[in-house]
Amino acid sequence: MDNQLKDVLVRGTAWDGKIRVFAARTTQLVEELRQRHGTYPTATAALGRTLTAGAIMGAMLKGKEKLTIQVKGDGPIGQIVVDANADGEVRGYVDHPQVHLAGNAHGKLDVAGAVGRSGHLHISKDLGMKEPYRGSIPIISGELGEDFTYYFAVSEQTPSAVGLGVLVDTDNSVLHAGGFIVQLMPGLTDAEITRLEQAVGSMPPVTALLDQGETPEEILRWIVGDSDLQIHGTMDLTFRCSCSAGRVEQTLLSLGEHELKQIIEEDGKAEVVCQFCNEAYTFERPQLELLLAQAKPKPIQ
Repeated sequence: MDNQLKDVLVRGTAWDGKIRVFAARTTQLVEELRQRHGTYPTATAALGRTLTAGAIMGAMLKGKEKLTIQVKGDGPIGQIVVDANADGEVRGYVDHPQVHLAGNAHGKLDVAGAVGRSGHLHISKDLGMKEPYRGSIPIISGELGEDFTYYFAVSEQTPSAVGLGVLVDTDNSVLHAGGFIVQLMPGLTDAEITRLEQAVGSMPPVTALLDQGETPEEILRWIVGDSDLQIHGTMDLTFRCSCSAGRVEQTLLSLGEHELKQIIEEDGKAEVVCQFCNEAYTFERPQLELLLAQAKPKPIQ
């Protein structure tokens, strides 16, 4: 398979509109985050699964809407944070990227051990209202797919099936990453719900399908069948960070005169590293002195 296939998301409906379906390939995105943050395999898988869920949930938004996912478990990787928007732009980081654990009982990467089996999953959506929508659930497994499934059932009252996967190569690079979210709309019969559960339960892992060269659309056909799927759109997925030198300047300015003066006297320069993209911004003494002049209170006329 050509591992340089671009990251893409497809969305559609099936079974006469009674289920909404989303599937994504996120291999290049997860690999870019691995390279930027230097994640070890288990941390790569945890961050990659969360990023994939974020990319798909971003596709459920409209216009300028965006969301932030925070996974705060009691495992060694600490917090996972992912931002996504309706345009397919995502970014993310994990507190402790250099975490790798022995495989779990199934010989897979022990994501639950890295994330922790207790803690919370928080989701905040900026929908253009005065206050963002916030949903929160306790972590129920730490494997993340089950946790997002629980989130949709409890916080959004939308029964859903969530599958997320990251396959790491022997050189620690990302071989495949992707996932799906299938949401049940009102009107499904018990027989259809059983059919859906059986289809999701019996399908191979997402990464196994990607490894066979299957596309996100073909992954959805595994779940809903060939004839029942209607694709309503596809979207390229890209890494994008909103940090900039200007934003970092504003952050330094917000420290105030006293702290800026202290930085100049003690260090002579400042280096600020963006958590999301690991980009470093260095401000030498002359730049800091200009910021200090701006930070000083203006005399009253």
